[in-house]
Amino acid sequence: MSKLDGINAWLRHRLPDLLAESGVPGAAVAVSAGDEAIDVAAGTLNTVTGVEATADSLFQIGSITKVLTATLAMRLVDEGRLDLDAPVRTYLPEFRVADERAAERITVRQLLCHVSGFEGDIFTDTGKGDDCVEKYVDVLREVPQLFEPGEMFSYNNAGYCVLGRIVEVLRGEPFDVCMRTRLFTPLGMTHAANDPYEAIVHRTAVGHIERTPGGPLEPSPVWAMTRSNAPAGSMLAMRARDLLAFARMHLADGLGPDGARVLSRESVRAMRRPQVTQPDIAQGVAWGLGWELFDLSGDTVFGHDGNTIGQSAFLRVVPGRDVAVAVLTNGGLSRRVYAEVAGRVLNDLAGVELPARPVPDPAATPRDASRYVGTYVSSTSETTVSQDARGRLWLERVPVGVFADLDEAPYRTELVAWRGDSLIPVEPERGVHAPLAFLGDDGRGHTLYLHTGRADRRRSP
Repeated sequence: MSKLDGINAWLRHRLPDLLAESGVPGAAVAVSAGDEAIDVAAGTLNTVTGVEATADSLFQIGSITKVLTATLAMRLVDEGRLDLDAPVRTYLPEFRVADERAAERITVRQLLCHVSGFEGDIFTDTGKGDDCVEKYVDVLREVPQLFEPGEMFSYNNAGYCVLGRIVEVLRGEPFDVCMRTRLFTPLGMTHAANDPYEAIVHRTAVGHIERTPGGPLEPSPVWAMTRSNAPAGSMLAMRARDLLAFARMHLADGLGPDGARVLSRESVRAMRRPQVTQPDIAQGVAWGLGWELFDLSGDTVFGHDGNTIGQSAFLRVVPGRDVAVAVLTNGGLSRRVYAEVAGRVLNDLAGVELPARPVPDPAATPRDASRYVGTYVSSTSETTVSQDARGRLWLERVPVGVFADLDEAPYRTELVAWRGDSLIPVEPERGVHAPLAFLGDDGRGHTLYLHTGRADRRRSP
């Protein structure tokens, strides 16, 4: 029995119990090692209908879509039609954000590696027509600039919608058509859907959310977010094996399953070359052109995560060992499922160990805690950090905008010291104690940003 056969047997035995232990309704997993691949599914796609998950079931991949969008952009680089270091306005003269000086300077590369600096969580619905991405870019003219272009990393959904519009303009066709003709078809991705209308002809997962803190998981009242955010990850759904087909193209230095070239070797390597380091928040060490980069057990690993309405997806690729794993889920403590599945797969097949998730020490009091106190805002949340009479720090995050409309529950926890200006919550969120970093100085002795992967700017002392 090969190691991959052993993984297959373990998944078929372990996955159903793991889902039950993690409160995850359903999941699909695909693994490749060299030229061999397996896929396994368990659980249900919808807790109300009870439809079983199968290996051919579609799950939303969320922000993993961004790597596909980046690949579409890099194909244009290969053709000499797109210059990464040219200003966005070279291709979209109408591009605007609230800071005109920044809008003139932001480059394509800065969009790809999340350093453009403008507010990125904009989920304005601009309709379902083929012009929705074009209309979305026009909405950004009112969006504030949080920091100078290139200054630091801050995950930016809106930036990838701008990239999607660049692809549309240079190709002369809607984004979803570009996705299908330039990636799905050459990679043999037969079970991939650009929108609900395509997804409905397949066996498709529904996301599940908690409407009250600690309440039961319920099917989400909305299947997907807006079409205008599709280049950033609001729509795309596929089976795990199809996501793996995309990853294997990157492992093959840009060659498709039939040996035809989809992306140049140079562009494949450029996409996983570090462009910007990440804050110390227990995620990747850096970001490339689309890929998040990890340093695990001395091996370079790249990947991406995706979260939509009640669905979470995870992709990890180890180029030096020719191994990839995709984990797709539809609610519950999905990261627990990812950690056990990917941990076992990467250890057995690539000799790579996932780091243990950080655990808070409730007695670790933050130094100079008053620096962090204040309210930090974005277009999707308002986070207040306060200090009680005993000097303890508390965080309360309230969803706003589209996430408030979805009845996302508020989150409250004590914060304790972790490393430097990175603190860690005592109470887990979706089963994870995710560190957050406090960065910058507002000129009055307070930190300027609360960074969770995205930089939320201080609004008040």
